[in-house]
Amino acid sequence: MPAPRTTAGGVVVAVDGPSGSGKSSVSRAVAQRLGVAYLDTGATYRAVCWWCLEHDVDLSDRVAVAEAARQLDLELGTDPTKPLVRIEGRVVTDALRESRVSSAVSAVATNLDVRAELRRRQRAVVDLARRDRGVVAEGRDTTTVVVPDADVRVLLVADEDARLRRRARDVHGSDDAAARERTRDEVVRRDRDDATVSEFSVAADGVVTVDSSAMTLEETVQAVLSLVEAAAPHLVPAGEVAEGVAERAARAGAR
Repeated sequence: MPAPRTTAGGVVVAVDGPSGSGKSSVSRAVAQRLGVAYLDTGATYRAVCWWCLEHDVDLSDRVAVAEAARQLDLELGTDPTKPLVRIEGRVVTDALRESRVSSAVSAVATNLDVRAELRRRQRAVVDLARRDRGVVAEGRDTTTVVVPDADVRVLLVADEDARLRRRARDVHGSDDAAARERTRDEVVRRDRDDATVSEFSVAADGVVTVDSSAMTLEETVQAVLSLVEAAAPHLVPAGEVAEGVAERAARAGAR
């Protein structure tokens, strides 16, 4: 189990988990509530994939892709309300979510040389943010490799049906059977491929598992905020967790 960090600064929260578990939505919301930075580590892999597709770099050429990662002019915005990604000065945030990128990004994410370079960049963002108010970092390996010394480390999981429904709504605007089936390859196959180089289904020592299968977004956000409050109570704005509990109680009473 990694030793707790001893450097002064803001809170660092790491969120890991499989595709469709809600990592991005939950992490952005938690970062907003805490007033800290937000880092989507997965966007770095998508950025390299997008650049390679744009410049006809063969994703099976692991040396060429790794060199692209090292040379990429990449800027990651950390505002949770608008986390922009720029490549060579161009905003590509929405383009990174295109199906062509989603279906191909595993070829980049399983390239060990690319992972080494992008982890270096990710840690640099975290180190800068932790010297200020702090950061919520989410994505593969954040709890075990990128920031194993985070104040709070969460493995966010959900059952397959819940994950397919969420991703289908995000991508297709519907979670009916046809939309879920169109999304299956992106979720299930990507997880299978990524699992060859990263562990994101079983929590490591010191990592807390949160199962969001039957939870709303707000309930999941409150669960993570509760963990932050337990680790660093002075960093959670007054009323954030209590307010969420009250809201859940009100909804339960209305049913």
